Amino acid sequence: MSAPIPLRRDFDASQLRSLARRTNDGPQARRLLALAAIYDGATRTEAAKIGGIGLQIIRDWVLRFNVRGPDALLNGKSPGQPCKLNDLQRRAIAGMIESGPIPAIHGVVRWRLIDLAQWIFEEFRITIAKQTLSRELRVMGYRKLSARPRHYAQAQGAIEDFKKLSVRLEEIARAKALDRDTIEIWFADEARIGQKNKNTRRWAKRGTPPKRTA
Repeated sequence: MSAPIPLRRDFDASQLRSLARRTNDGPQARRLLALAAIYDGATRTEAAKIGGIGLQIIRDWVLRFNVRGPDALLNGKSPGQPCKLNDLQRRAIAGMIESGPIPAIHGVVRWRLIDLAQWIFEEFRITIAKQTLSRELRVMGYRKLSARPRHYAQAQGAIEDFKKLSVRLEEIARAKALDRDTIEIWFADEARIGQKNKNTRRWAKRGTPPKRTA
């Protein structure tokens, strides 16, 4: 059998036990105590029992400790899977969200995660889960916001003209020498019989509520 890998010589058992008492990281304390036993002359099998692990993991702890010292025995956060999208692809996705889908081409009237994931696959041949895509969009500053209704045939400047209604009423009253309070305003609108779609949410930048056609 090959000889066990020796521990670095700039530490000893008393130092590791002192560090184990001071640390707030339980797993690190357990690893320090296991290596301290090796400094005291314990076998790797005995050190593995102290740490509650196998011989291979003891070997890994020794290698990490020899390279980086006690900090190498801290619990580290897994880096996870690398991101599937690059900056160029993110800009393309942002452009599609801002411009909105073309129903005749994309087959939808608003972007859902599943629709965007399908577009990304067709455009870049990248398969991405809805959960992953949702995290990506949030990092890019997008949220699912309530859309503001807008009639598909709304005339340009109609809202501004409506806001001037009070001024127009004053002009009519003066022109016909009428009391403003005697003027009645009547509106004609369709009966709105049939389906009334709910005001769905869609992806948009914070602070810029998207519009939808009625």
